[in-house]
Amino acid sequence: MTVQVGDRLPEGTLSEFIETETAGCSLGPNTFEVADLVKGKKIVIFGLPGAYTPTCSAQHVPGYVQHADALKAKGVDEIWCISVNDAFVMGAWGRDQKATGIVRMMADGNAAYSKALGLDADFSKHGMGTRSKRYSMLVEDGVVKALNVETAGFEVSSAEKMLEQLG
Repeated sequence: MTVQVGDRLPEGTLSEFIETETAGCSLGPNTFEVADLVKGKKIVIFGLPGAYTPTCSAQHVPGYVQHADALKAKGVDEIWCISVNDAFVMGAWGRDQKATGIVRMMADGNAAYSKALGLDADFSKHGMGTRSKRYSMLVEDGVVKALNVETAGFEVSSAEKMLEQLG
């Protein structure tokens, strides 16, 4: 079952490659409980099939990096990119995309969280196994307030569309 507007995000974990060691976060991959990260925050989450893939690298991530200040001006606390890749790949891709410190590059290495959201997709015919559908959502204090799932192409999950929805 796919998560819907009004639903609370499912429990689960995501990993993030931490570039700078801080109290409670060591350098390298760190695993976080989603429920802890979303408490009391307004977060834009976008999911995509994979790091370094053409549309994801040319449009999806760059759009959120470019419009991060505008999203934050509308009250967004954090922006997350979720992909079925490991934290090392997501960290490297984030550096490549100039997203470090702007978009949290969250790894869903085994697609467990994408499956919990009901937003997983079978990319086996492309040799990529289980991946994430392309989507965006607005989450406030763990509750989904807006959800945009692509059916084909790249039309409804862009940063520009999310800005429109935020008013």
